[in-house]
Amino acid sequence: MTNKDIIAIGRRVLEIESEALSALAPRLDESFARAVRLLAVSRARIIVTGMGKSGLVGRKIAATLASCGTPALFVHPAEAGHGDLGMILKNDVVIALSYSGETREIVGLLDFIKRIGVKLIAITGHPEAKIGLYSDIVLDARVEREAEPSGLVPTASSTAALAVGDALAVALMRVKGFSEKDFASVHPRGALGKRLLRVESLMHRGKDIPRVQTATRMSRVVEVMSSKKLGMTCVLDSRGKLQGVITDGDLRRLLQKHGARAMRLTAAAGMTREPVTIDRNELATKALNLMEERKITSLVVRNSRGGVDGVVHLHDLWRTEMF
Repeated sequence: MTNKDIIAIGRRVLEIESEALSALAPRLDESFARAVRLLAVSRARIIVTGMGKSGLVGRKIAATLASCGTPALFVHPAEAGHGDLGMILKNDVVIALSYSGETREIVGLLDFIKRIGVKLIAITGHPEAKIGLYSDIVLDARVEREAEPSGLVPTASSTAALAVGDALAVALMRVKGFSEKDFASVHPRGALGKRLLRVESLMHRGKDIPRVQTATRMSRVVEVMSSKKLGMTCVLDSRGKLQGVITDGDLRRLLQKHGARAMRLTAAAGMTREPVTIDRNELATKALNLMEERKITSLVVRNSRGGVDGVVHLHDLWRTEMF
């Protein structure tokens, strides 16, 4: 077999699986909407179960649901009969994956599931089979053929089940209003979460904000800048509104121009007016881009009233390892 033949096989597999997904999309109907709404109103957990390849797909679906704000866990159907049934509670919702709809280990759970009143959603290629008949909602994930020539190895069918699970998770997070901020809160150590960090989670606030009045002498300004260790200070008027900033660079330029007399000047004389600012709800990545674009190391976090909510420093962004 040549390399060309191998590449052709790989492409054909992808084509078959792509065709399976394309045929699946138009078949999503009211049952899908009902499933999403059932999951959305649940105040308990989502239990996902499946055997073999369906079990591996089920683990991924459970993980995706959990990462999108819906508590979910995977229960192995074979282990369930040996004690793990205790993990399924009355108010839970079970999602069962079985392409044949006749998986023996899952069929063995059906009486228990129905007896305690748990709602059951089936993802299957055979809605008319036993698991489909026991289910409250059936999601049709049938495929015309598997990508493997004999049709014995789950390929297109497992891809279809996974895609239906992803569709459930994404639709569910939209219905529940799960936001980027919520996503970041459950991914604090992941690369995705870091990209979704807000400025407010990194900024220096309260007594840690370096600030002086416009009438403050430069000698005092230097003391404030040294104590806060951010290489700058905010300059405010008597009403607490931001008028400008003084950075280490501004201070050096003032000393070069005025010499020792610079220390007797006021902050208003040495500040940079109309400094670059950012809102506390902006993404930290935007703060980083602004700093790189303007070649500065600190950003003032200004509020809607013109006051100062905080200061975010380049070092704060470095510590997140987002770049």
